[in-house]
This record gives sequence, C-alpha cells and structure tokens, in this order.
Amino acid sequence: MKIKSSSLKKLKKLSVCIALVLFGGILIAYPQRYLAVCFDGLCMWAECVLPSLFPFMIISLLLIRLGAARAAAKPFAGLTKKLKLPPAALPLFIMSVCSGYPAGSRILCEYRDNGFIDDADVKKLAPLCSTCGPLFALGTVGAKAFGGGYSGVKLFSACLISVVSTSVLYSMFSKPTDNFKPLNPRAKTDGNALYSVFYGAVNASLVAGGFICFFYTLSKVFTDFNIFKPLEMLLSLIFGDGAASGVSTGLCEATGGCFLLAEAGGFFALPLAGFLVTFGGASILLQQLCYLTKCRVGAGYFISFKLVQGVITFALLCLFALIP
Repeated sequence: MKIKSSSLKKLKKLSVCIALVLFGGILIAYPQRYLAVCFDGLCMWAECVLPSLFPFMIISLLLIRLGAARAAAKPFAGLTKKLKLPPAALPLFIMSVCSGYPAGSRILCEYRDNGFIDDADVKKLAPLCSTCGPLFALGTVGAKAFGGGYSGVKLFSACLISVVSTSVLYSMFSKPTDNFKPLNPRAKTDGNALYSVFYGAVNASLVAGGFICFFYTLSKVFTDFNIFKPLEMLLSLIFGDGAASGVSTGLCEATGGCFLLAEAGGFFALPLAGFLVTFGGASILLQQLCYLTKCRVGAGYFISFKLVQGVITFALLCLFALIP
C-alpha cells in the first residue's frame, strides 16, 4: 500500500512537471501573443482587484492588532455559542466580506498566528470567511462586466446567503467549538506593528496579482489549444457556446470568466458568474489554500464546501431572475 501511494505521488509530481514545462514552452514559442495576455492579466488585477483588496486588508489587520476585533466579538458570544461557532466568527466574517478574496483566509491565518483561535476554529470558519468583496461584486462584476443595474447587488446578496447558510448549517451539525474562553495570545516579535501590517498586506496583494496573472495566461493557453473544448461542448448543450467558454475560462480565473459571460449574455450569464465568483476557480481557491493549509484545513474539504456554495448561488440567481 505504501509503495502504491509513493508511486502515485511521484506520478502526480511528474505530471505537474510535464505540464509546467509544456506551459513554459508555449510561452516561449508564442511570445508576442502571451506577453500581451500576461500584461492584460496584470492590468485586470491592478484595475479590478487591487483597489478592492488592499485598503480593506490594511484596515482588517490593524483592527486585529489593535484588539478591536476581539472587543467586537464579546457582545455576540451568546449567539455564536448557540450556533456552535467560535466567538470571533462575526467580526472575522464582517472583515472578510469587506475585504473579499483572499483576505478572509489571510485574516484567519493572522488571527490564528496571534493565538486567538486554533486550527479547529479555522477549519470551521474557513468557508464562512470566504466571500467576494462588495467593491468587486458591485463594481467589477456588476458595473463593469454587466453594465450596472441590480446585477452586482443580486450577485453579492446571493453569494452572502449561500456562504452564511451553508456555514451555519454545517456548524450546527458539527461538534461545538471549545474556544469559548480566550486562548493565550502570542506576542508578536516585531516592534513595529504598522510596518508589519503594511508589509503583510502589500505582500498578500502582490501574491494575489501573481496568481491572477498566471492563471489568466493559463486560461488563454487552454483556450488557444482547445484544452477546454470537451468541457465547453458539454456545457454548451445546456448554456450555449458563449456561456460555456466563460465558465471554462472562469474555472481557471474567475474575473476573466465573468467578463466573457457578460459578453455572451442570456438568462444564465449572471447565475453562472455568481457560481464562478462564489466557487472561486483555481486562482482564487489556491490563493486561499496558501493560507488555510498552514492551519491544517484540507484542500478537499474546502473545495467541496465552495462548490456547494457556488451551486446554491447559481440557483438563487436563477430564482431572482424569475421574480418580477
């Protein structure tokens, strides 16, 4: 059994290495095409993601360092206990909603590193503190992609409903948290909290930009070489060709997929964009898992949770579209 497991791991690593070499080879073979694509990915991050991510990440991390987040949790300790959630659930959820991906996971990691919650709490809170931000939903997707109206409001509302409902339901049927008494906070070794907060936020924002640029370019390579074709053929039977292309791209990089869906239009355009924004796609999921795996949150558990949340968002947006 151990031999088979070891061989499987080696095979996976070999497959990843081969895929990366092929990807690099394609970039070298078609430099004019993919230099422009890579630049477009960076522009999309700078215009659509960075303004909605960086300021709120600074605010959230400062609130944690100043103790405001812990103080805000105290009045709601009774409610969180009934829901079998950690006392910090509400302020952490609010901060994650304001910031958007991947700040919620970054905040959880920061809170855990400070000793305010443990790994079990992070696992329970990870799906709850995983939402798109209002600036992204209302501005980038709602206004820029879908042309305004109530599209962004509907998408953001559906995303929040799906995230909160599934997370609370899971918590209610799970073991209650043991962390109703404050853990012993660990003192930070650095003497300049302000510098540490800005450094961490800048680093996290740049990492997010790197993920977006990489997976946006990868999605274009997949499209150019028809790697998405089997999936697109299947999805086109239900949603049409334009929507199928948007979903396929969005499963790799969600922002680009939302713009393609908006261009395609149709009844399912906004519901599918809601699915992509809630689920996250490879780029957003891996950004979050970079933080969550440090806290022993399993990738399979988290991705499965996000998939369920994405499907619920899709269903809610379809329902919203039918309501006059």
